[in-house]
Amino acid sequence: MKKNYYIVSSILLLSLMMISGCTGKDDKDNIASISVNPDSEYTNTFKKLNLGELYDFDFKLNDADKTWVNVWLERYKDGKKEPQPLAKLSYGNSPNKVEKGNLGFGMINTNDSRLGFLYAPHVTAPPQNIDKIHSDNIFTGWDYAVGEDKMALKLGETYVLGAYRESDGNSIRTYNLQDENEVKKMISDDKIVFLLKMKIEKK
Repeated sequence: MKKNYYIVSSILLLSLMMISGCTGKDDKDNIASISVNPDSEYTNTFKKLNLGELYDFDFKLNDADKTWVNVWLERYKDGKKEPQPLAKLSYGNSPNKVEKGNLGFGMINTNDSRLGFLYAPHVTAPPQNIDKIHSDNIFTGWDYAVGEDKMALKLGETYVLGAYRESDGNSIRTYNLQDENEVKKMISDDKIVFLLKMKIEKK
């Protein structure tokens, strides 16, 4: 069964690399824009195959031939940040002036483990093992920091795109992920927090 999960996940990751080139309207004055894409083909495929969770965004990058995109997943446990990102994806200096497509974070569930991966237009990071908590008293949730309306991104700024959380008990509260103090409180309150972040730089 576990082998089948790896085969299916490998096929899906290859598909993400090959077809993450969807289109969308955008303001050309912005260096980039991003919006939530909850009903994308990728998300629906994950749901239909019951593979796990996929958090998908529409992403457009202007000046793609002169910029570098960094996407990473920070992990916090009991309020403390792990020294290294759980996963990281860096790409840039495209031959194209503009790049647009799907970007996001996914978790593939197996019987005894979880695999987390990042993807962006034409590139996917290798899946990384995520510790699986075996407990009936853990409540999980995902919060987006952006909405379905396009959010403009500025050069050199770090953005929180979303957070996956695990908390003791049978409920979990909502936080404003665009408020730095709210993010700090969330990290302090929850048992496990994964923060999906992005930064665009000139290269």
